[in-house]
Amino acid sequence: MSIVNLPAIRACRPAWNKGRIVGQKRPLLPKHVWAIRVRLEIADNVRDLALFNLAIDSKLRGCDLVRLRVADIYAAGQVKDRTSIVQSKTQRPVRFEITEGTRRSLVAWLEDPMMTGSEYLWPGRFHERLHISTRQYARLVRGWVSSIGLEPSSYGTHSMRRTKVAQIYRKTGNLRAVQLLLGHTKMDSTVRYLGVELEDALAIAESIEI
Repeated sequence: MSIVNLPAIRACRPAWNKGRIVGQKRPLLPKHVWAIRVRLEIADNVRDLALFNLAIDSKLRGCDLVRLRVADIYAAGQVKDRTSIVQSKTQRPVRFEITEGTRRSLVAWLEDPMMTGSEYLWPGRFHERLHISTRQYARLVRGWVSSIGLEPSSYGTHSMRRTKVAQIYRKTGNLRAVQLLLGHTKMDSTVRYLGVELEDALAIAESIEI
């Protein structure tokens, strides 16, 4: 009697994204930014306020934000108005502004005892970790958005990166400016990142005469 080799039966595993909201994370609205700032100020959370403000201003990816050194933003006894870093993903420099409110919060953080002798702007809590991890940063972002009643699954670290450029695009329609601020090498990357619809892109193109 011949033996028929039947295909192995594997247990069905639930999809990794079951019950999760995937795709681009939403940028914060101005009212959300101010609500989070107020909560952090009331809580006297100096570190988180400085991190939140610089995340909005810098528009950096989380991996670059957590690796910032004090020397990147501080020189000659004061916080810089503008600075630049080399992005870890593209190995290309990107320049960003540091607004007055962010500079004030950074000065307060740099004077904190936790910053004594630290080379990194966001030092880790353990000796073997020089700076906070991207996972820690993501947990902080979830806490910030949850504190003002937003659904944390709809927001993430890229929400911080997209917040300011989304407002710049809405107010100016200038994709090239957004591309430079994000450090993208290709315009189509910027279009996808912002979620610009085709009609928006065509309207911009039609408004420019050559």
